[in-house]
Amino acid sequence: MVYLNFTDLSEEAQNRLLENSKKDVERKFGEAIRKYVKENYTCFDTMIEEEALRNLYSYTYVFNI
Repeated sequence: MVYLNFTDLSEEAQNRLLENSKKDVERKFGEAIRKYVKENYTCFDTMIEEEALRNLYSYTYVFNI
């Protein structure tokens, strides 16, 4: 069995997965993040980026070889 993580992937694959993760996080937690941003005067895009990176490590990657 071979185990890979996000950093073992090509830059193109990393960017694609990061964009998908951002959309996923915004769909799931967008309202809660907006509320947090409004209450704490932070940047929404930065929060989405940080949460998307955390979210990437919860994914299960499947490869066809």
